[in-house]
Amino acid sequence: MKILVTGASGVLGSAVYQAFKTHGHNVTGLANSRPSEGLTKLNLLDEAETAAFFKNWKKDSNEPAWVIHCAAERRPDAFTNDANSIATKLNVEVPRNLASFSSSLGFTLIYISTDYVFDGLKDNKERTPSGYPTSAKTNPLQAYGVSKRDGEDKVLAARDNEGAKATVLRVPVLYGPAPENSDTAVNVLMDYVIDKKSREMDDYAARYPTNVVDIARFLVRLSASEKDLPRIIHCSAKERFTKYQMCGVFARILRQVPGSENVSVEHLNPISAAPTDGVARPYDSQLDIEENKDLVGEFKCSSFEKWCTRHLDHSKKIFVSRPGDYPDV
Repeated sequence: MKILVTGASGVLGSAVYQAFKTHGHNVTGLANSRPSEGLTKLNLLDEAETAAFFKNWKKDSNEPAWVIHCAAERRPDAFTNDANSIATKLNVEVPRNLASFSSSLGFTLIYISTDYVFDGLKDNKERTPSGYPTSAKTNPLQAYGVSKRDGEDKVLAARDNEGAKATVLRVPVLYGPAPENSDTAVNVLMDYVIDKKSREMDDYAARYPTNVVDIARFLVRLSASEKDLPRIIHCSAKERFTKYQMCGVFARILRQVPGSENVSVEHLNPISAAPTDGVARPYDSQLDIEENKDLVGEFKCSSFEKWCTRHLDHSKKIFVSRPGDYPDV
């Protein structure tokens, strides 16, 4: 299969790129801000340049083709309410354009979205005991969630009205191999445990950290499915943590490293009440994944603590890839 991955230098995109290459697919990776060896530099905000690239990529090929759109602005704090901001354009206009290309060029588009399209409020009746189903009404709390919801709407409108073969894949907060801990909202907690600086740490909101390697494996398996893809799919781990609890996991892992036996979270102040300032975030936006059994069969995500223990680089204190990360999916 012919695969194109946008944002292939990012934490999720690089995992998706590597997974499809490992399994023998014809993979092209796109990057803009951090292009590296083997990746193609392309500014997706340049509509004319992007259109020309995609037409050339799909030209004279009858091979089944997927575009997995991982490129996005994922930092909620980077957003304003300005509809013309680069962050908003990247999350709304780019997926709209890619969905249009999907319609005209005939490839399948997988648009990576987020659980932040839901408000996650305690009394939200849309959420079932196993989480929000794919049919649940969205209600984002902040500009980031709004941009991703708007991106979803553009993609699904192209599916409904233009015949685009487009599907939305929602995922929660992610972690995994990354060159810097600051590259993900989970990995960075390792730095907060290590630096011993006093800071408040959220011990209120529920999070379901999901490994990018698992998301990549899920996509490879999904690409092999002979079933028609639905409008929306959820992929998430089931383990529930607060940010403070994840810090506790990292402290336990670090204490197994020679020279770090005294690491603790004593310098972190757990906050168990709902935050009253800053960017609004969901309390519990768990994604219901039960529908996936009909698509890919049983699929298990990695144990958070076990994976982090095995993949910690003891000298750099970052998480790295290991042999066997992409076994038979």
